[in-house]
Amino acid sequence: MAKEGNRLAQGDKAPAFSLANQDNESVTSQELLATPTIFFFFPAAGSPGCTKEAVDFQDYLEDFAAQGYQVVGISPDSPNRLKEFSLSHDLSFQLLSDPDLAAHRSFGAFGEKNLYGRVYTGVLRSTIVTDEKGEINQALYNVKATGHTNMLKKRLGI
Repeated sequence: MAKEGNRLAQGDKAPAFSLANQDNESVTSQELLATPTIFFFFPAAGSPGCTKEAVDFQDYLEDFAAQGYQVVGISPDSPNRLKEFSLSHDLSFQLLSDPDLAAHRSFGAFGEKNLYGRVYTGVLRSTIVTDEKGEINQALYNVKATGHTNMLKKRLGI
């Protein structure tokens, strides 16, 4: 189980950040948080689980958008790697590069985890949903890559 380090809860203010997107353009939390946003934190672009999760978000992007949400993926990958990932899977939402894991840590998406009995620290697959005021609506940690978007749609009433 992951240790609860800096986990966010409903009503918390989303942490500030500035990260490069897949086009190597700077994106700030201030720009994003004026719109309800679904941030999903993932370990590695191109891995099977992360690919499944990103493609699922793409498949339901119109459903989320119809309810006013934008989707933003955040990983430790470089902007170039995220660009390749985006192009290879026809992703039309922003992917942000967090190589020093500062945003991951501030959102609680990095910490101790257990995989097959081995305990280590790393990226916790997490989804944080914010409202138009930049406040946390949902904070979901250690989510499963498969079926996660369907669960999120139900939680959001979509």
